[in-house]
Amino acid sequence: MKGIVLDDIALLMTGSDNVATVLDDVKAGRTIEYEGDTVTLNEHVTFGHKIALTDIAEGETVQKYGEVIGRTTQDVIAGERVHTHNCESTRGRGDRIAKERTI
Repeated sequence: MKGIVLDDIALLMTGSDNVATVLDDVKAGRTIEYEGDTVTLNEHVTFGHKIALTDIAEGETVQKYGEVIGRTTQDVIAGERVHTHNCESTRGRGDRIAKERTI
């Protein structure tokens, strides 16, 4: 399997990622060791969903697979689920790419 399994509950695909994918349903309060620190899930997260490993400010990029997969639409704290309620995809968005090239 590619990636690193964190505490048997989340998969970190590359070291540059700021999210990990949970490998099972995980209850709020569960902790994960990450880079010598502890990340505590602040909500129930279901299998296959992403969690933030670090705080990600509104407008910052979300990285998974070593690539940018989206941008946060609000501040996200470490341990929070990352999904469509707080992140928008930037993959396949020609309008976003063209706009960012002009900045």
